Amino acid sequence: MRKIRKWQGRLSRRDFSVTLGLCALQWTVPIAAQAAAPLNLDERFDFLSKRGNSTCSAAFTESIARMPVTARLQGSCCAPMDRHRYSEQVDALRKYAAILEIPSDPYDIAAGIAQKLMLLYDLALSPDEQRAYQYAMDNSDEKGPCCCQCWRWRVYGGLGKLLIREHRFTGEQLADVWNLSSGCGGGAEHHHG
Repeated sequence: MRKIRKWQGRLSRRDFSVTLGLCALQWTVPIAAQAAAPLNLDERFDFLSKRGNSTCSAAFTESIARMPVTARLQGSCCAPMDRHRYSEQVDALRKYAAILEIPSDPYDIAAGIAQKLMLLYDLALSPDEQRAYQYAMDNSDEKGPCCCQCWRWRVYGGLGKLLIREHRFTGEQLADVWNLSSGCGGGAEHHHG
């Protein structure tokens, strides 16, 4: 009993309540995020295509730095998602599953990974690395990491620099990642070769 009183003497009720609340929040946030995740690809498509929060605005781009790392950037930016194209993208991105920084779903990205990659966007590359990056810029479907210079441009631009620097990606490999990771929506322009 003496130990409890001694402990209570060092921690006010307010501090105890705040600490208890933070512990409870830490346990409930991941559970809530997992519970909201649909189980299969069709359910994920339906959820992401109808309830996305992503926009191309500068305000949205700036807000990412203030988001909790567990928040999700969801949905397309510019055009409605295409079910067939979405399925192909998620399936094809599996070949990069060993590289944790490459989002496995371009329409559902954790804010924490987006924050990290946005910081890498301004990373200076060596001349050889810059040539690989420029190759991807010139040869990717969107002529860059995204169709416009929005948050995705900075996230996937930062990803490109990380892949070239840390994983020795070529320009061809980076262009492939960018092409598979397009989060602009649409699918009419997509053709099978």
